[in-house]
Amino acid sequence: MIRLEIIANRSVEENIIEALNKEGVGKHYTMIPNIYGVGACGPRMGTAVWPEENFALIIWCEEEEAQGIQRAIKKVKEKFPGEGIKLFGI
Repeated sequence: MIRLEIIANRSVEENIIEALNKEGVGKHYTMIPNIYGVGACGPRMGTAVWPEENFALIIWCEEEEAQGIQRAIKKVKEKFPGEGIKLFGI
């Protein structure tokens, strides 16, 4: 099994869920709705100064599904290149 973590700006949350649904993958996940931190795209703190927030999806899956998730995330990243969408696999 592979553990995937998708961390992205809240502004693309619906786009990511839709892309996963279209690919027929990622049907079972854990969502962490509000994540704060600083990454390559800058601070996401949910404050008046840094108002943006991130969210995370954690998905345990087999290799075949992981490949589908990777394809879905790639499509969203191509559509929104500046939104700091990250996919990590363990």
